[in-house]
Amino acid sequence: MRRLLLTALLVWCGACRGPSSTSYLFLWAGDAQHKASDFLAVIDASPASQRYGAIVASLPTGTAGSHPHHTEFEMPATGHLLANGFNAGRTWLFDLTDPVRPQILTVFDDRAGFSHPHTFIRLANGNVLATFQYRSLTTPQASSGAAQAGHGAMHHAAATSVERSTGGLVEMDERGTVIRSGSASDNAIANKSIYPYSVLPLPAIDRAVSTTSDMNEENEKATAEWLQIWRLSDLTLLRSIALEPGPFGDEHKETGEPHLLADGKSVYIHTFRCGLYLLRDVESPEPVTRLVHTFEGEDCGVPIRTGHFWLQTVPDAHAVVVLDIRDPEHPREVSRVSVGDDEWPHWIAVDPAGRRIVLNSGGYSKSNRLFVLEFDRVTGRLTMDGRFRDPGSSRAGVNMDDKTWPHGFSGKALPHGTVFSR
Repeated sequence: MRRLLLTALLVWCGACRGPSSTSYLFLWAGDAQHKASDFLAVIDASPASQRYGAIVASLPTGTAGSHPHHTEFEMPATGHLLANGFNAGRTWLFDLTDPVRPQILTVFDDRAGFSHPHTFIRLANGNVLATFQYRSLTTPQASSGAAQAGHGAMHHAAATSVERSTGGLVEMDERGTVIRSGSASDNAIANKSIYPYSVLPLPAIDRAVSTTSDMNEENEKATAEWLQIWRLSDLTLLRSIALEPGPFGDEHKETGEPHLLADGKSVYIHTFRCGLYLLRDVESPEPVTRLVHTFEGEDCGVPIRTGHFWLQTVPDAHAVVVLDIRDPEHPREVSRVSVGDDEWPHWIAVDPAGRRIVLNSGGYSKSNRLFVLEFDRVTGRLTMDGRFRDPGSSRAGVNMDDKTWPHGFSGKALPHGTVFSR
């Protein structure tokens, strides 16, 4: 009886671990010289593996200099990952169901009269809610591509000198078929400088919240202190709200990533000027915003919320800072990890278990490394995983410089969107 119970327990524990303990990182990157093709790389992320940190596969898109930028923040259940080449206004859909043999399913450009997509959020109905920064200069639904697009002659991304007119939100399927769309243009805003950056759907109250930072850093008119509230069911814009400045005068500018808090109705919004704002009463005629925290420096990167913690990349501190946000009005720092004075952390994503964090500079720093951090979900303690490193290196992290990638590219790769496999 004891042997039978022990056998049953072992089988049950094996099922708890899932079908496999194998883990990968999917890295979206491009040639720093903008000459060789952009590509998606696959990195062994299994801590027990002898190849931990090794690049095991890579797939070129056939397009150079598109500025590989945001992917989805977590791997969808379908195993299909959307990734944008921002300067080209082009989106790739990758099939990663067989992680070491990635494939391109399709490529598409403008949608619903809008161009330059930035953020993709999966909805419960299986569709994707996407932000498109600008109004298109081409006809709607133009420039769709087949799965083989880009595997022949090299294509170079289009110039970035596009008309800076307001974009919008698009609900579509993952292949780019449009379901509905809505313009972010608001006649109540005098300068019309509204460029949708990221979006948070709130289906329980039929709302969505979007932010408005322009990816064109030369556009000085776009101060981007705006949040926009939408009716999610038909993508009708309901109102635009300007964040109020804090003690430093510019914490409200360049609104970034919105995240839903544990109460299911309050929202945290960070700004790239290092402010953290609390948004409440989203469904009311007069939503309320308040600055609750300011990080050091003048340029903050991408944050994530996991459990009751907020993890913020802070380039000027060369660190990732962890806040305990159980009291949203009064977040408090509980941990931070430094990555070196030559690193400016920008992109961050968490693994499905919430125990590991992937981090890179987004291609913006002197050094150019990919890090894995370990996270304690109870205490909020964040530590560097020193095992994730190049062979023979004394420094944690995998260097993106001077590598030869499996598809044949050799040189400096600029990483951005990076996610763990499921």
